[in-house]
Amino acid sequence: MTGSDPERALAELGERIRAAAAARRPLWIRGDGSKDFYGRLAAGEPLDMRGYRGIVAYEPTELVITARCGTPLAEVEAALAERGQMLAFEPPAFGGRATLGGVIAAGLSGPRRASAGAARDFVLGAALLDASGRMLKFGGQVMKNVAGYDVARLACGSLGILGPIAEVSLKVLPAPARECTLRMAMEEGEALRALNEWGGQPLPISASAWHEGSLALRLSGAAAGVEAAARRLEGERGAARLEAPEAARLWTGIREHADPFFAGALPLWRLSLPSTAPALVLPGGQLIEWGGALRWLRSDVEAAAVRAAAERAGGTATLFRGGDRASDVFHPLAPVAAALQRRLKQAFDPLGLFNPGRMYPDL
Repeated sequence: MTGSDPERALAELGERIRAAAAARRPLWIRGDGSKDFYGRLAAGEPLDMRGYRGIVAYEPTELVITARCGTPLAEVEAALAERGQMLAFEPPAFGGRATLGGVIAAGLSGPRRASAGAARDFVLGAALLDASGRMLKFGGQVMKNVAGYDVARLACGSLGILGPIAEVSLKVLPAPARECTLRMAMEEGEALRALNEWGGQPLPISASAWHEGSLALRLSGAAAGVEAAARRLEGERGAARLEAPEAARLWTGIREHADPFFAGALPLWRLSLPSTAPALVLPGGQLIEWGGALRWLRSDVEAAAVRAAAERAGGTATLFRGGDRASDVFHPLAPVAAALQRRLKQAFDPLGLFNPGRMYPDL
């Protein structure tokens, strides 16, 4: 177990929560602030979760790790790497300061998401703190444990509006034996068609990224399978292999938004679409991931135009970074979904104490 006096840290969190509840003061739940830019403007008194940290249990043979919310993501990933394992959804750290609680609260996944699954797919169990400072545990440490399993997943991507995530158990996976990154010249429409075609074939594609006429593919898996796929794409598409250091910079830059595409003052939109959706005709630059299903847009076009284009393509648009954070950031919910979200908020946080308005104004 790591961390310094977690019992005292948990008791202090409980005291802060109870005092805030008694005074009806909202709380802004945060770790190290690496994702302060995400979501609507935060409101309330900061509740720093970093003191409640440490890896509680790690069973490499069971492919499960349990850690407290304030544990740095880098610490978790280092422990897994020592045993040749990883968080397969490749959560971004956005500067290396992310905590595990923030990772799960944001629910963001990196380049491997299309092949491995999303963050919520790896959540086995979670513990939340309620308005009285009690720890409520949901789920467990094995995939077959279904008691409360959906509640644990609900916390993933909730941005803390259901309550502070105190602890989480995650499924981990072995790191791939071999990886190879290829780059090829390809226009947007051709790249989308190729990605969807390859998605139905037994190719070990673990990440893809298209930008300004260049498509990059990462192949991951057994050495023989990766090599066979690389040779095929070299022959059929004239793909060129990247050296390992260049490939690492490429995927880290996309995962951490350190790539030059993400720099600048223009608002950054995250469009979630069917992978088969055609190229979107919108002002600004685009970077396409996840086999065509994730499209990043840097543009100052009006929000209504971006959301209308996403809806026509069968998807949604989120103002990921920049722009007007006081207005709608996430795509408007359908009436039924909005009603369900309000009921969930009322059930978990009837006082409206935790991160009010961080996702939608009435939550």
